Amino acid sequence: MIDLNDLRVFEKVAATSSFSVAARALGLPKSTVSRNVARLEQVLGARLFQRTTRTVILTAAGEALQARCIDLMSRVDETVAYVESLAGEPRGLLRISAGIGFGINVLSRHLPEFLARFPNIDVSLDLTSRDLDLIADRVDVAIRMGPLPDSALVATRLGNVPRCLAASPDYLRRRGTPLTPIDLAGHECMEMPRGDGRTRTWHFQRGDERATVDVRNRVSVNDALTIHQLVRNGAGVGVLSTYLCLDDFAQGRLVRLLADWAIAPIEVNLLFPSKRELSATVRAFVDFMREVTVPNGHWQSGFPAIG
Repeated sequence: MIDLNDLRVFEKVAATSSFSVAARALGLPKSTVSRNVARLEQVLGARLFQRTTRTVILTAAGEALQARCIDLMSRVDETVAYVESLAGEPRGLLRISAGIGFGINVLSRHLPEFLARFPNIDVSLDLTSRDLDLIADRVDVAIRMGPLPDSALVATRLGNVPRCLAASPDYLRRRGTPLTPIDLAGHECMEMPRGDGRTRTWHFQRGDERATVDVRNRVSVNDALTIHQLVRNGAGVGVLSTYLCLDDFAQGRLVRLLADWAIAPIEVNLLFPSKRELSATVRAFVDFMREVTVPNGHWQSGFPAIG
């Protein structure tokens, strides 16, 4: 019979391509890790790794096992977390993935209250601009901003982040101030990238009036905080989350442009690795995050709106 501990050890060696690294990550002696893998190979009757002096490479059998092992271990963790949650209040480790800006400006503000409310929950927070494999990376819930790509993940809408158009006074002195949406066609513009094209279409609305303009993305950066700093330092005109700009507007570091034209807010979604019932721990976090939004889907704090 296969020991689940052997599968967990195998998965870590496969993910790190190293017995030594896996041993450190698991807090086990290297000899124990080797023994677990050897026992698993014996039970399966198949060699799982090709070992050299420098690296560890999965065999065909090892690749097949790893592909199935990731989902299996995720299911085991979910089952254990769910059963534990039935015994009482939410508890255990909650793995959250979010963008860097969201983590700095929102989660850092709200997580202390969440942790105080649920003293038996520990949080592992992974802030990154790249998309993670929620199953492979053992993520319980991911927070993503913007349109979602088609995937097998389960998503639920959390709210919206208001956005605005801004530039630095220095840039506007050099390049002039756009007074209408069409004026933006002659400016250096920046926004979070979508797709491979450098030309983007920006959409504006003023009452019943709509306007679209094709702009050229001079710089493409997949991090909102970096775009904010580039705009502040005079690199161009940017579509920015309004909450990033409030202090800059007040201090004169940024100028809000085309204020009478509205830009669609950016949506915020919670993503889960499967359709299976959420554990009490994950459900507690989801309910908490919904609690800190107002009825119209904008944030009470962290994402303040401006008139």
